[in-house]
Amino acid sequence: MAMTCRKLKNLTPIMQIRGFAIAKGKKGGKGGGAADGTKDSALSNEIKSTTVFGANILKEGADPKILPEKEYPDWLWGLLDKRPPLSELRRKDPELLPFEDVKRLVKLDNRSRIKENNAVRAKN
Repeated sequence: MAMTCRKLKNLTPIMQIRGFAIAKGKKGGKGGGAADGTKDSALSNEIKSTTVFGANILKEGADPKILPEKEYPDWLWGLLDKRPPLSELRRKDPELLPFEDVKRLVKLDNRSRIKENNAVRAKN
C-alpha cells in the first residue's frame, strides 16, 4: 500500500507539467493563410461577378448564379428597411397606423410587458 502511494506522489509533478504538442508543417488544416490567396486570384472576374460563392451548403451541387433584379420577388427588397421602434409606435395613433405596424406594436408591447413582469417576479 505504501508503494502505490509513493508511486502516485512521484507521478503528480509529471502530470502537472504536461502540455500539448504543436503540429509543425501540417498542410491543409483550418485557417490556411497562403493557400487561400492563390485560389482567389485564379478565379476570373466574370465568374466572380455572376456567382454567389459559399452559398452552396450541399456536398454535391454548385454555387447559385446571380439573377437579374426583375427575377427576384418584390418583398425581398424591403427586408433591410428600418422598422419603427416601440417608443415611436406608442406615440402614434393606432387607428392611423398601417396593419403591419399595428401588429408590430402589439407584439413589441406584449414582449415589453412580459419582460417587466419577469423582472418584478425575479426581485421577490
